[in-house]
Amino acid sequence: MKLATRQDLAWVAAATLAAYVLGGLGQWRERMAALLERYEAWQVDELPLALTVMTVGLAVLLWRRHREAAALLRHNRELARQLMTVQERERQAVARELHDELAQHCTAIRFEAAVAQRCTSLPQAVAAAQRAAASAEQLQQGVRRLLRQLRPADLDALGLGAALQALCAQRPWPACRFQGNAELRLGDEADMAVYRVAQEALSNTLRHAHATAVTVRLTAADGGVCLQVQDDGLGFDPEASTPGLGLLGARERAAALGGHLQLHSAPGKGTCVNLWLPTGAHP
Repeated sequence: MKLATRQDLAWVAAATLAAYVLGGLGQWRERMAALLERYEAWQVDELPLALTVMTVGLAVLLWRRHREAAALLRHNRELARQLMTVQERERQAVARELHDELAQHCTAIRFEAAVAQRCTSLPQAVAAAQRAAASAEQLQQGVRRLLRQLRPADLDALGLGAALQALCAQRPWPACRFQGNAELRLGDEADMAVYRVAQEALSNTLRHAHATAVTVRLTAADGGVCLQVQDDGLGFDPEASTPGLGLLGARERAAALGGHLQLHSAPGKGTCVNLWLPTGAHP
């Protein structure tokens, strides 16, 4: 945004200088004064001054509106950041609830099933106990998977880079590899934002891309950090597709922390998700 503002100001300055130079060469003011002199009774010669005052007034008005819009944007980013913080806290609470309640019940079911297998001699009871044990084990695995999605333990224990490396290792198909600094840490909010964007991008790859290889890169770039998730899948036309809730949420995460997210794709050429966050990632 700052770069675009500087470019606009440069264009205005160049246009003003060109008008000044051309006006001096062509003696436009003198010619205009001579032309308007015949309309002195109508006070037409006062129009340039009135138009100048109106132009300055409009410039001041636009500047004030720009400042108000910037303040509203900062306010919206702060609200989005707070909402994401509340969301992560709720996810953490749900994760604790799942761990304290469902995981314990799963363990109890497996224990009871093991006891039933050893204490009974009826073949049907033994088979039922075996099925109960298998179901309990599947349920426990599902709970653990939900726990990882709600609150990634690797992110807290290992840091961002190592957590992304572990995230890639959990997806054997398509082949996923991590490139970058495995020891990198940015801060709690920024780490969570980068991890969630990578998680969403890899999930979309598994569901839609039919890719054979995915690369996750985490590098330093332009005063911040850049996450890139690139696959060799089917790709799509971004202009013809409506972004999903996951992508919209990822863009909101990036904007709330002062960064941006871009999506590049084309039919048959794969998809690349680029996330950039400033160093420190303060909203």
